[in-house]
Amino acid sequence: MQQSAVPELAHTHTRPIHWVATATAVAGVVALTSVLQPHPATAAQTPGTEAKSTSATTPRAPATTGIDFPLECGPVKAVVQKKATGDLDGDGRPETVAAVHCDAGMGTPPDGVYVLTQAADAQRPRVVATLVDPKDRFTVSSLAVSDGAVLATLLGYSSTDVPSCCPDLTDSAKWQWKNSAFIRSTPAGAHGV
Repeated sequence: MQQSAVPELAHTHTRPIHWVATATAVAGVVALTSVLQPHPATAAQTPGTEAKSTSATTPRAPATTGIDFPLECGPVKAVVQKKATGDLDGDGRPETVAAVHCDAGMGTPPDGVYVLTQAADAQRPRVVATLVDPKDRFTVSSLAVSDGAVLATLLGYSSTDVPSCCPDLTDSAKWQWKNSAFIRSTPAGAHGV
C-alpha cells in the first residue's frame, strides 16, 4: 500500500474539541439573535378616533332563502341558480340579483332574473323588479353586478323549433337604475351566435 503524499489534515478526524467549538458557535448565534430583535410594534389609534365595526355599519345584501319568486313551478320548487349583489340604486344599501328557475328533472328550464331589496326596518327581503321573465325562455349563463349595473349573458333560441336542450343564441344585457326603473341596454361588443 502506498502512502499518501499529502499529510493528514487535522479536520478529517472529529475530536471532542470540534464539538465544543461547534456548540459554542451555535450558542453565540442564538444569543446574538435574542439581543438583536426588532423593536415591538407601537401602532396606536390617534386620540379622538375609535374603531368601528364594519358589520354594524355596512348593510347586508338581501338573502334569497325563503323568498316567493314570481315563478310558476307547479309541484317542484324554485331554485336560485346564480346571484350577485351590489348597490344598484345608489342609496348605500346593496340589492341582490338572482337567476331563478324551476327544479326540473330534465332539460334546461328557463330562468327568471329578479332584483331583491330589503328596507332597514323590514323583516324580509322582497322582489322589486323582474329583469328577465321565464316566459322569454332565456337561460342565464353569467350574472354580475358592476358599477351599479346588472350584467348578464343570456342563452336563448332563434325559433320554437330549436330544442330546449340546445340554445342557439347568446345575448349580453345590461340593466341600470334610471328614473325609478331598470333600463336595459346591450353592452358594447355584444352579439348573437
